Amino acid sequence: MATAAAKAGLEVVAVDKHLVGGECPYYGCIPTKMMVRASDLVAESRRAGELSGDVRVTTSWSPVAERVSTQATDHWNDQVAVDRLADAGATVLHGVGRLDGTKRVVVTMPNGEEQAFTARRGVVLNPGTRPAAPPVEGLADTPYWTNRDAVQQTEVPGSLVVLGGGPIGCEFAQVFARFGVQVTVVQHGDRLLEQDEPEASALLQEVFAQEGIRVLTGARLRRAAYADGAFTLSLEDGQELRADKLLVAAGRTPNLDDIGLETVGLDPSARTVEVDDRMRAQGPDGGVDGLWVVGDVTGKGAFTHVSMYQNAIAGRDVLGEDGPPAAYHALPHTTFCDPEVAGVGMTEKQARDEGLSVRTGSTKLEESSRGFTHGPGAKGLIKVVEDADRGVLVGATVVGPAGGEIIGFLAVAVHAAVPVDTLRSMIFAYPTFHRAIETALADLGA
Repeated sequence: MATAAAKAGLEVVAVDKHLVGGECPYYGCIPTKMMVRASDLVAESRRAGELSGDVRVTTSWSPVAERVSTQATDHWNDQVAVDRLADAGATVLHGVGRLDGTKRVVVTMPNGEEQAFTARRGVVLNPGTRPAAPPVEGLADTPYWTNRDAVQQTEVPGSLVVLGGGPIGCEFAQVFARFGVQVTVVQHGDRLLEQDEPEASALLQEVFAQEGIRVLTGARLRRAAYADGAFTLSLEDGQELRADKLLVAAGRTPNLDDIGLETVGLDPSARTVEVDDRMRAQGPDGGVDGLWVVGDVTGKGAFTHVSMYQNAIAGRDVLGEDGPPAAYHALPHTTFCDPEVAGVGMTEKQARDEGLSVRTGSTKLEESSRGFTHGPGAKGLIKVVEDADRGVLVGATVVGPAGGEIIGFLAVAVHAAVPVDTLRSMIFAYPTFHRAIETALADLGA
């Protein structure tokens, strides 16, 4: 947004404490998907023996680390992003920004110097989140990893415990396991990927078991210790785990602490900031003058694509341009494990909790013609959730190869409320994975 505003002729000051561009390009989406791609090639190579002859796979982490460091992150240097903003006409400051009243920001530079700015148009706030650490006895005294450490590793450990079975934990667990690491996932909840359909969680856990990844669900870490180059992790049920490394992937903390929310009438202890459908901040007495908020801290979905979507909406509003308001009924997401787990809109439970008249349809992806010809690695499913009263889909899940791409078809259907009868009347290309959507639709209410 800063680039667009600067190109539109506004005077823009962009402030970031760390790396310009945020978590995604340096520690999240981009480097991790490079790691996932490498691990998928390892798995595919091992599957090749069933289809095309004997294959021997010798893994090496060095190409992965090199590609992440040089191609993804430029050695964790943001100069390219800074130059892009500067070329557009923005001023870029590396420092700590803090709200200081209506349309005012004070920036504390690394040398302690303070610079104060008063905006004529307003302030756009997108502070993001940072890795959270649960209050576990002894954990803070250990050299545990977060996602930021994991993407910077130049070699793999012999063993790894992953604390957290959400998207971040699942992706890293499978990546490292495929490069020979003995991996155990400790998940406090009852299943992996708790925000997805239970069928998706069960299928992924089955795949993890086949790949030698140990998954402990309903498990709580009670104490952590580190000595002699190894972690000792004590669980509440009495189990004790030992590993070379510990990756904590147990949620995120919003960067809203000490950011000056109280100076504009907002709750300084809040974990999210309420916004309207134009991304204008909302306080107890209504809108906050001159403050737009986007990204994870709005509570609308901790995904880069949500931040980008909101960024465009806020940008139009700042510039006085018209456009559609924010709508989140067809919010998509993908966890890039193998098989990919993708979803859009509501799960079956969420739809029922909303009081909708729900019908569901599903099919196994490996039983489709494309799944049959694909062979190993085609395990998956498609599930659709219909509001039977309106005859439209309100949610869908895809698990399988390219699940994040297949979900795009269903995201359009949910977003535009395309009638199920219309979807059933379409021609689905054969033999494709997405053709299984037709089978899932036929199963609605069966």
